[in-house]
Amino acid sequence: MTHPFLDLPPLSAAHFASVEDRVARLLGTEHDVVIMQGEALLPLEGAIRGTVGPGNTALNVITGPYGQTFGNWLRDCGATVIDLAVPFHTAVSAGQIREAFAEHPEIDFVSLVHAEAATGNTNPVAEIGEVVRERGALLYLDAVASVGAEPVLVDAWGVDLCVIGAQKAMGGPAGVSAVSVSARAWARMAANPLAPRRSYLSLLDWKERWLDGGRKVLPHAPAQLEMLALEACVERIEAQGLDAVMGRHRAAAAATRAGAVALGGGLEPYVHQAREAAPVATTLRTPADVVASELVARALAADPALPLAAGGGALAKEMIRVNHYGPDATVEVVQGCLAALGAALAERGHSVDLEGAHRAAQDAWR
Repeated sequence: MTHPFLDLPPLSAAHFASVEDRVARLLGTEHDVVIMQGEALLPLEGAIRGTVGPGNTALNVITGPYGQTFGNWLRDCGATVIDLAVPFHTAVSAGQIREAFAEHPEIDFVSLVHAEAATGNTNPVAEIGEVVRERGALLYLDAVASVGAEPVLVDAWGVDLCVIGAQKAMGGPAGVSAVSVSARAWARMAANPLAPRRSYLSLLDWKERWLDGGRKVLPHAPAQLEMLALEACVERIEAQGLDAVMGRHRAAAAATRAGAVALGGGLEPYVHQAREAAPVATTLRTPADVVASELVARALAADPALPLAAGGGALAKEMIRVNHYGPDATVEVVQGCLAALGAALAERGHSVDLEGAHRAAQDAWR
């Protein structure tokens, strides 16, 4: 008996390299791209530990929980870390980055999350990248949530280390991830005596054993099923057109935001300005007398398939996430989420306008 997931021929080095090339095209980059065999936390941590050490000063931008994680890694590496934290309902500005450089001209590394799916904001990387380039610092970008939902232009924005995962807007697997690495970033790693070597975290191992050898021999057995799923995911985006995929996410965000406002019942967008809201997911603030996690549980009891979640940690009391990404970036899913949230609010005695929410979401879908 055969199974489509079993007894597959080995994934060749050439096949692996071809998937890397397709990811590079997706990111608009001529930098080296390495597909690492693990969830995106692997290259996110590996890139920081490879490029940062005791002699570095890092500006760590915190617009959500991942920025806090990056700060911990940077401190573990012995770097001097300057945290730039902004309220989670907003985004950081290029002006704030410029002010940080003016106060700390020694900054040589900037860590930034593009879109924070956990808090629903997105940061203006193009403008920030311009400031970072002027100062000659390296720019490290977590684009896991943004890729596929909004433009990610590595070379045009001057991003030195860009990490992506396919499990959100790309609608692909979580078990493999990718990082693009500029020549400047490779040089920083080569000069860093604390960069991981002979380690699963080591990007330098990939460079020396894979890239420098012309990508002829894989350094270890690839995660075959995940690699094939990633290839299929990229093929689907290519077939649909990246602009169309991003447009679907943009429409889902606009429809969710408009529908939630029209629904009433005390729900309101968590990110105040629509221009700072991420297309990958929309976050909503619940009324003061409603615990977000309880409202989500009630909504999911009616339809467990809806992409609804409460915020993490302390945000579980006040934030709802509508994760309209990948295959869930459709008007039907958005309408289903609004209907379920509206019904759950009505059960608690809140006045809601389900019909108005439906019309507003439909009108906002473009």
